[in-house]
Amino acid sequence: MPKAFYVTTPIYYVNDKPHIGHAYTTIACDVLARFKRLDGYDVKFLTGTDEHGQKVAKAAAEKGVTPQEICDLNSQTFRDVAKNLGISNDDFIRTTEPRHIAACQALWKRLEENGQIYLDKYAGWYAVRDEAFYDEGELTKGPNGEKLAPTGAPVEWVEEESYFFPLSKWQDKLLALYDANPDFIGPKSRFNEIYSFVKGGLNDLSISRTAFSWGVPVPGNPKHVMYVWIDALTNYITGLGYPDESGEMAKFWPKTDPVALHVVGKDIIRFHCVYWPAFLMAANLPLPRRVFGQGWWTVEGQKMSKSLGNAIDPNALIEKYGRDQLRFFLLREIPYGNDGDFSEAAIAGRINGELANAFGNLAQRFLSFIAKNLGGVLPEPGPLTDADKELLGACRSLADQCREAFERQAFHDALEAIFVVVRAANGYVDVQAPWALKKTDPARMSTVLYVLAECTRHLAILMQPFTPDATAKLLDQLAVPEGERTFAFLGPDHALKGGATLPAPQGVFPRYGDPPKAAGKGA
Repeated sequence: MPKAFYVTTPIYYVNDKPHIGHAYTTIACDVLARFKRLDGYDVKFLTGTDEHGQKVAKAAAEKGVTPQEICDLNSQTFRDVAKNLGISNDDFIRTTEPRHIAACQALWKRLEENGQIYLDKYAGWYAVRDEAFYDEGELTKGPNGEKLAPTGAPVEWVEEESYFFPLSKWQDKLLALYDANPDFIGPKSRFNEIYSFVKGGLNDLSISRTAFSWGVPVPGNPKHVMYVWIDALTNYITGLGYPDESGEMAKFWPKTDPVALHVVGKDIIRFHCVYWPAFLMAANLPLPRRVFGQGWWTVEGQKMSKSLGNAIDPNALIEKYGRDQLRFFLLREIPYGNDGDFSEAAIAGRINGELANAFGNLAQRFLSFIAKNLGGVLPEPGPLTDADKELLGACRSLADQCREAFERQAFHDALEAIFVVVRAANGYVDVQAPWALKKTDPARMSTVLYVLAECTRHLAILMQPFTPDATAKLLDQLAVPEGERTFAFLGPDHALKGGATLPAPQGVFPRYGDPPKAAGKGA
């Protein structure tokens, strides 16, 4: 049986417009899902939209529509962006769906039966924008003297009857979880942040509201709706069929050897690494394997904000740079987990310097040579020299290097390992000079061209998660059958066969800023 792997994006809030941050998270999860599928895993990839809460109700009232209408409209924009980004999700969850309401209420009842919910009164500082409560010590003063949450959101004093989750009782168990599983939270900086927060002491958590009604009704007391985070976090098991704990729940949310990976923004790491595992432990449900908190993007050195109007639409980026190019840049430019800056100079440099000049040009140099000088027929190799063996050996070690990097969500390390070989292959072409060998040693020329084709096959297979459209075209040009493009076909046992007729070469990574080139003229 194939191993299981479950990866989730956070569910995106419908009052937001999709921007580069949403695209970044979704692309990262898509690359993970594609990589694992190619490596033989049974993969479930979930994304979706978070549609309840006070902000949605307020926005709907301002527009004169129902909350459901605004959710239907805005949720579709996230579906559309995912399609344009080439996202391969298996499911799209909406928190207004009946299946999700049923899952939330089942989890609530389970917590209640386990003595993990009690009714009391709540008084505290609440940020509508964050859908979060904050302690007095976490607040700062704004320029006009107003109180602000750590995120900069304004807060208001709220007093109301509320159901509570006894989070304070789970402090020691959470710390024990982190101690026993230091990889539960990544990267290390997020682990340290959460560990310090929990060690500092936890307060019980208000988990219902009565000030508005747009949410999941509390079972047995419908004047209360569930606090948005107990609602939102439950989506990860809704997507697996909860409360039915057989089927996908058994496969992707097992009681032992957890397989689930949540990828989230660093601003919501606390909800996922403190609240969520506490809820699950309190309900006697298994935990995910890991939560990874990614960093934020600035744009041309400026923080994205509504006032500056610089929250770039991913559709505009795709139109300008290309889908594969955007996917590659976002995961190549910075170590995943760090903050980064999006600039035209940076993405143009990556597109031209690495995709076009390095990888694209590598392929087009030898494919065009084969088309022009060998009638488009892949030559048979002769005896291999040390240089040939060194390059092929580097190719055959790449899969394991990428696997190790992907376990850490270190996409930049996987891409650097790939491009070390791309650069080595370009150096190999320069040294071996097949254009000169054509006159002096045609047999050796054939071997060099074959080695380059076999090297490029490895590179293209491993680049598929990042640039699926371009690498599919490149593998077509190498005459690699569609059924032989997984990692199981890497290595010497599944090498290219000499004598195959190759299609006419065509550039797959155009330079940014250059006019389109005719087919067969290079990258």
